[in-house]
Amino acid sequence: MKRLCLLLLCLSFSSFPAFGLELRGNWQQGGVIIGKVPAASQIEYRGKKLHLSSEGEFVFGLGRDAADHASLTVIDGNGQRTEHKFAVKQRDYNIQRVTGVPQQTVEPDPKQVERARREAQMAADARKGDLPLRFFAQSFVWPLTGPITGVYGSQRVYNGVPNSPHYGVDIARPVGTLVRAPAGGVVTLVHPDMFFSGGTLIIDHGHGLSSTFIHLSEILVKQGDEIAQGQAIAKVGKTGRATGPHLDWRMNWFEERVDPQLLVGAMPAH
Repeated sequence: MKRLCLLLLCLSFSSFPAFGLELRGNWQQGGVIIGKVPAASQIEYRGKKLHLSSEGEFVFGLGRDAADHASLTVIDGNGQRTEHKFAVKQRDYNIQRVTGVPQQTVEPDPKQVERARREAQMAADARKGDLPLRFFAQSFVWPLTGPITGVYGSQRVYNGVPNSPHYGVDIARPVGTLVRAPAGGVVTLVHPDMFFSGGTLIIDHGHGLSSTFIHLSEILVKQGDEIAQGQAIAKVGKTGRATGPHLDWRMNWFEERVDPQLLVGAMPAH
């Protein structure tokens, strides 16, 4: 038997006691939703069962161009299915024109294209894991503070050439400024010099949610290390395709690009 709950508006927290479902997060494009279901229950999103922690917690992300609605199905211990539908807020994205980047990173030669593809696959592989970690449920914090010079979802035009959207938040700070872990996790990729992203670090927070830090001048951790929230993990740089020193912090739920700012909220005074 299947039941259907009414469509809900975008909420930061919602609870459905009758079904034992709890949710928090932003129901908008780029949002991350963290939830919990009772023991013996299962949860489906887009037709696939989500990995549950021992406490029944789960996480999923809404992409940059997510549709205007989403649904979750709770399957209780008796096999009864209840579908919950949610409105997803649509966003307007800015177009940014960036000049002065190295031209070879805008229109790379074939060898550079092949290198960039290999490195992109390395990063994709590092985000594939569904590690049984609960760090995704922590309250995320900013990895550093400073002027925000780029935001999630904006379309960038490099030296007059349209490029793919920007999927992170850029924070301008001098080279060498410490970057700290926004939440705990396990290091799944360390690379000193990727073609586009320069010094690159990926930390898996569990259940497919990961953080990527790029343009780094130095990385202070090793692949396989378990990281605590607030731990120093790297230093700001201007490596790869960057016009000046800054941290580009990106987040993924598996292949879905999500917005870090929706997890941390307003930046503290700096």
